[in-house]
Amino acid sequence: MTTYDGTLAVAPDLREPRTASGRALLGLLEGHLPAVRAGAGRADRAGAFPAEVFAGLRAEGVLGATVPTGLGGLGVGSLHDVCLALTTVAEADASTALALHMQLSRGLTFAHEWRHGDGPARALAERLLRGMGSGEAVVCTTVKDAGGGKVVTRLRPAPDGGWLLSGRKTLASMAPIATDFVVSARVEVAGVVRSAAAVLPRTAPGLRVLDNWDGLGMRASGSVDVLLEDCPVRAEDVFLRGPVGERSDAALAGQTVSSITMLGIYVGVAQAARDHVVAELARRGGLPAAGAATRTLIAEIEARLYALRTTVAGTLTVADHLAYAFDADPAERGRRMMLDFQRAKLMVNRLAPEIVSDCLSVIGGASYSGTHPLARLYRDVRAGAFMHPFTYPDAVDWLSEAVLEGAKD
Repeated sequence: MTTYDGTLAVAPDLREPRTASGRALLGLLEGHLPAVRAGAGRADRAGAFPAEVFAGLRAEGVLGATVPTGLGGLGVGSLHDVCLALTTVAEADASTALALHMQLSRGLTFAHEWRHGDGPARALAERLLRGMGSGEAVVCTTVKDAGGGKVVTRLRPAPDGGWLLSGRKTLASMAPIATDFVVSARVEVAGVVRSAAAVLPRTAPGLRVLDNWDGLGMRASGSVDVLLEDCPVRAEDVFLRGPVGERSDAALAGQTVSSITMLGIYVGVAQAARDHVVAELARRGGLPAAGAATRTLIAEIEARLYALRTTVAGTLTVADHLAYAFDADPAERGRRMMLDFQRAKLMVNRLAPEIVSDCLSVIGGASYSGTHPLARLYRDVRAGAFMHPFTYPDAVDWLSEAVLEGAKD
């Protein structure tokens, strides 16, 4: 017979930080949230990047939050705490949170390279991390080729022993203020075409940051295109990866660390929509004025939001363990991390839009105005389905293969 020992078991939820450094990050963010919230509507309507907000975040060290303390940062390494920070910012403005993710995720992945990479990768990661920790470096990562991937970004040998980088990247969030770019590319080395990540400063000849972002949602994220025309890249400024097309389950761990904290952005959007509806209903008279249909929708919203927050928090708990305290086979770790991530991502991409949609139903026709806060949230929440990795079709392929192949063992 099981007896209760008086210990309260707290279910995982995305509300409190788990580390001192995560608490410090939230403390720094708190003072900036009113300005983020106040400017969100205007920036969305204008499609304007909130450069002044990021100047403030940069000055206070927020952009170096995930840099190790020894290199000048706050040392936030907990995926849960990074995700919570993004959730908190997204409740004020999802575009700002998405752009901030670009910097925070790079700190996490560069820190891994610094600790576990080979000599050249460690040196490059340390240089970038020191710049981020001091506030000098704002790093934008560009993965997706423009034009549906018809033209692939490539590195080719330069006469001086370095490389020349050419291509065009799209959806480069935070690019308007970036000082440095990490550009995914392909390169041929010893007859083998490999994946690579080239690092180059904004001042590199041939690099142009375009002003062409006009998205349906996340309109203030600065997700512009970056044009690269024979940009010189030093030999030591390239992270070399494996052969193109080669399956590497171990690499799935890094992809998970790089992207899983984005789930918090859509939790924040759903939370903001719910809070707006509750406040509006209170203004209209609260419970006595709410009809049966409205009360049903509110109950559904609350239940879905609970499922959303606990799903993400639980997934991050496991991800933190696998990322930092799991010393078994690297391929097994990668598969387990990505499997949990993709299961959670599919649920987020289903539940968050449903919550925001029900919030519009509660408010009614007023929320259909382009200037209404819920209209912005409705458009922003849809971006989750397109975030790397994977889009919905690719996620279905990956997840179903993982389940069905595992069933044969």
